[in-house]
Amino acid sequence: MPASPHRLSTPRGLLAVLLIALATVAALMTAAPVARADTLICEQYGSTTIQGRYVVQNNRWGTAAAQCVTATDTGFRVTRADGGVPTNGAPKSYPSVFNGCHYTNCSPGTKLPAQVSGIATAPSSISYGYVADATYNASYDIWLDPTPRTDGVNRTEIMIWFNKVGPVQPIGSQVGTATVGGRGWQVWTGSNGANDVISFVAPSAIPSWDFDVMDFVRETVSRGMAQNNWYLTSVQAGFEPWQNGTGLTVHSFSSAVNLGAPGTGEPGPGPATACKVTYAPNVWTGGFTAGVTIANTGSAPVDNWTLSFALPSGQRITQAWNATVPTASGTVTATGLAHNARIEAGASQTFGFQGTYSGGFAAPSGFSLNGTACV
Repeated sequence: MPASPHRLSTPRGLLAVLLIALATVAALMTAAPVARADTLICEQYGSTTIQGRYVVQNNRWGTAAAQCVTATDTGFRVTRADGGVPTNGAPKSYPSVFNGCHYTNCSPGTKLPAQVSGIATAPSSISYGYVADATYNASYDIWLDPTPRTDGVNRTEIMIWFNKVGPVQPIGSQVGTATVGGRGWQVWTGSNGANDVISFVAPSAIPSWDFDVMDFVRETVSRGMAQNNWYLTSVQAGFEPWQNGTGLTVHSFSSAVNLGAPGTGEPGPGPATACKVTYAPNVWTGGFTAGVTIANTGSAPVDNWTLSFALPSGQRITQAWNATVPTASGTVTATGLAHNARIEAGASQTFGFQGTYSGGFAAPSGFSLNGTACV
């Protein structure tokens, strides 16, 4: 009995399905990798690390209303911004991304703090996304201090206002204009009661820009609001909202610090810090202790040392010895005490801490001594 036409067509149908499936698998294998999931931050001072070198922070310091930011691979966006504050006072928050140290939270591998006279260039780029239904400024902050501090408020804050929407203005009063980085700016100076502030206000919105942070630092020094022997401690890009703010976005951010005498390409004053860190943990179920040895492999002493590093997710420091460690998780900074704050050339100092962990145990990463990455 001859086979029916239906039976004869079935193998061809299966072959077609297999060919389509194979083509689909091949297309998926050659497609670009899927980006990692975005990270939602709603804690008042919550933060996370992006690109392994910058910190995104929620920093809702001026209001009790809810605010959330979503960290992306290259920046962040404000995904919730409830409530508002009067426009004749301080803003409600400063969601931002930064390189350097902000209230003991230091970005992994940062070269900051660094002395102004020892920085050749500090190239940066920023791309903003604006909204119309909010009152805010898009502010790029540059912080300077006479000491290489990694905690608290610095002496002088430089604010670059890339955009402002609504009836808000910088601290103090306008004192003139200036051309910095090839652009014209209104210049405002004043004090917020905790630190001096100099603001450079763009006459119209700037959506994105590549520039040298040191152009603004040197303009500030020339106006007597900082000195060349001071330290650049952090650079930050974000928003100061007064009303609403959902949808504000930093599409991308980059920041680098090139050490050396400005304009010469030669090393700046004093030898660069060189260091090696030895991390020795003792682990049990749910807990651990760790001894940390910092070796100064450079040719000059290191004074008032601070060691920054990133704890793996799930780890938390509960106590420390021979150092002050004010932050318990995430990116932490250990600071030497009076008796061990100096590390002579060729010598070392040791401190330790105890902590808890969940999941698998791993060592910290991104060790940096006074802003210089360690081996």
